[in-house]
Amino acid sequence: MKGQVISGEFGKLLVRQKADQEIELGELCIAETPKGKILLQVYDLIYGSQISQSNRELISGLQLEENTTLEFMEPHLRNYTLAVLKPLITVTQDAQMCKTLPTFFSPIREINVNDVAFLNKPKHPLFLGKLRSGSKILDVPIYLTGKDALTHHILIPASTGKGKSNLTAVMLWDCVDKDYAGILVLDPHDEYFGRNKRGLKDHPHHEKVVYYSPHPPHGGRTLKINIATIKPQHFNGVIEWSTPQKEALGSYYKAFGNRWIEAIILEKPIDGFKFTEATIGVVKRRLLTILDVEFAENKLSCHGTFDLQAGSTTIGDIVRELEQARLVIIDTSSFGGSVEILIGSLIATEILQRYKQYKRTGELGQKPVISVLLEEAPRVLGKEVLEKGSNIFGTIAREGRKFQVGLIAITQLPSMIPREILANMNTKIILGIEMAPERQAIIESSAQDLSTDARTIASLDKGEALLTSTFSKFAIPLKVPLFEDYIQEYQNAFIATTYGKQKQEKRDIPLQFSEVQLV
Repeated sequence: MKGQVISGEFGKLLVRQKADQEIELGELCIAETPKGKILLQVYDLIYGSQISQSNRELISGLQLEENTTLEFMEPHLRNYTLAVLKPLITVTQDAQMCKTLPTFFSPIREINVNDVAFLNKPKHPLFLGKLRSGSKILDVPIYLTGKDALTHHILIPASTGKGKSNLTAVMLWDCVDKDYAGILVLDPHDEYFGRNKRGLKDHPHHEKVVYYSPHPPHGGRTLKINIATIKPQHFNGVIEWSTPQKEALGSYYKAFGNRWIEAIILEKPIDGFKFTEATIGVVKRRLLTILDVEFAENKLSCHGTFDLQAGSTTIGDIVRELEQARLVIIDTSSFGGSVEILIGSLIATEILQRYKQYKRTGELGQKPVISVLLEEAPRVLGKEVLEKGSNIFGTIAREGRKFQVGLIAITQLPSMIPREILANMNTKIILGIEMAPERQAIIESSAQDLSTDARTIASLDKGEALLTSTFSKFAIPLKVPLFEDYIQEYQNAFIATTYGKQKQEKRDIPLQFSEVQLV
């Protein structure tokens, strides 16, 4: 027994800790009732004593100043720790919302694996980690229904160094061999494929991992995108244009079609339109810079990823691979932020357009869900960015789930994302956040009531997380495994399974042969 309920109210139960036990912040406990078990969680710890405050101060003074040792009679009865707990759910044959209190003086015990047997593996599982009770890890894997969670968007908020990349790598590894989802990863740090270390290229089903890079290693693909595939709307959220500049972009696209960028750079005139020299000059200079194109001696030459000749099928190829439930990683580590967003905008726009078309033709149900992974999400989902105009990522955040297209947004600063967008992120995997305004933004937009969890979130250690989702019964504390350990465990299990099958097949051959009747 860990302790006993002594007072409190619904949502704030006061439990006296047993002298030889230790209760931790965030720990899960069980109170038995005649109707079932009540799952409780500790969210605060305070001291309790039967000795008055003035007497405790006097005793402390004698020990500090006079070096006097004072012994209490029955000290374990006089001084103790009080834990404040909140009920999460009632567990009978299933889990239900808790609506009752445990009886007065109910004993509180430690949770065990059998208490959470209702946490089953769903049909389309997305592994996130193992159940955590305080700092203890239970052998209970935590899954979400991946198909639902990915289309309703996932937010991963955390301070630096709390394990965002590790959690993301674990989720991506788990998705590689699943047929229900294709994931586009815009990787600004080139950390997921594993170019110079272990990574997704080492997955047993690595044929489902597609890697695009300006400088690909063996097995990767060269990232080349044809300039003709770019349309003016792809620059929304990438470059801030003035109204005359936007009009110039639209007019050139209307007049020259997929050769509109070339026409602006060559300053070709448009019948019936007259733009100022300054407007065309600024547009031309910005396009040359972001596309890494040079204009000299009346000739255009391309030096980077964007090209006038190559890459005409790249965007279509990437989207087709995503439709085949593959994991597509785009190495954007050598680009500036605006180029990365432009590439993401090109692909995401094509994804949404195709899936809208599939919905119109009734084919959407046969397609895997597609999720776009974004690092530093406020760059495209921030309040200031969206106030200047919508972009494809904001559109996906608001209406993408209707078309099976979702976002995995990663950020250190969730408070910069509008509340409407945060509320649309129906799954949040919260790692440690020290800054109070950032915690508050997450707490106010969570699927479950986390109003008492600010201290718990601040105290999360590296790799510890709190999962809140419309697809989970309660806010689940979990521990994300270290990626290197996780892939080692996965590979060992894969080898054992494959080797076991081969041994079985070998055993089957003589049995079949022995059945042959010799004449």
